[in-house]
Amino acid sequence: MRFKRLWAMFAARNMEFFRDRAAFGWNFLFPFLIVAGFAIIFGGKSFSEYKAGVFPVDTPTIIHHRVEIPEGFQASRYVEFVGVPSLEAGLLLLKQHKIDLLIQQGTAPYAYWTNASSPKGYILEKLLIASLQPKDAGKQLDRRVIQGKEIRYIDWLFPGILGMNMMFSALWGVGYVVVRYRKNGVLKRLKATPLTAMEYLSAQMLSRIFLLMFTLIVVWVGCDIVLSFEVAGSYFDLAVVFFLGCLSLTSMGLVLASRGTSEEFTSGVLNFISWPMMFLSEVWFSIEGAPQWVKWISATFPLTHLLTAARKIMNDGAGLSDVMPEVMILSATTVVCLILGATLFSWNE
Repeated sequence: MRFKRLWAMFAARNMEFFRDRAAFGWNFLFPFLIVAGFAIIFGGKSFSEYKAGVFPVDTPTIIHHRVEIPEGFQASRYVEFVGVPSLEAGLLLLKQHKIDLLIQQGTAPYAYWTNASSPKGYILEKLLIASLQPKDAGKQLDRRVIQGKEIRYIDWLFPGILGMNMMFSALWGVGYVVVRYRKNGVLKRLKATPLTAMEYLSAQMLSRIFLLMFTLIVVWVGCDIVLSFEVAGSYFDLAVVFFLGCLSLTSMGLVLASRGTSEEFTSGVLNFISWPMMFLSEVWFSIEGAPQWVKWISATFPLTHLLTAARKIMNDGAGLSDVMPEVMILSATTVVCLILGATLFSWNE
């Protein structure tokens, strides 16, 4: 190995990176944007590991004022108290693992509900009991059980994992690959053929959708053999929702791939879009109780509507008519992004 040749290639690659202003800027700007975004969303507060719903409270946001529940329990650290308007709404959130415990404000005995399949709910119940005098805890609390079948946390989480995998595969499998083809001159050669931009983008989208749905089926069957997932609704309705989600996410990737020849810049843009989408679309955790503007941002992401519809069908037994708003949003996103991608598409730059 000759050090001189190694140094020449090392210096050339570094100069290529620093001269690419878009890539250079994104590599420094992206981490700052992510940190700033989360600092604004969480307001510099300490992270809350547990969520307790309190009803009846008119405003479904985080409670910062004193409510009529055991004072010691409300003073617990790392517990976030979320207002819930009614018992029915609270029980639905509890079943869906969006809150870990539900308690009714008022005077003793305090009625509360837990989900037996929630580990966090078990811990919160122990905190609630410990916040009272041990000898009087039984008299001051009234434990209730959820009526009907409880939803396991893995049943709530699984659609999120599938959706996250689809998102990364759609955005990177289309956006990054097409930019690489443009940089390597493949698209320039295709331009000399009768192939139109719409035909090329449609072929890319259909190919990615086929691969996504094939991967989805394999992962679903493999995990179902081990974990035995229960689908309360129709498998056909669930397949339709995931198919529309594939269309929407892939068409978004086509918009990102419509211009540009820098792989580093494209990587930065893809990260800038995919990471906030992953955290704010309720893939891993619920944003119940978050500020309203955070929910508005979440509602702009197609992944949010995909997971909302999938969980309604899988966990609540909803039909296509019940998730029609999400279906319409996913369909509209697909049409708009596909037209926008075809309009902006360039074979060369």
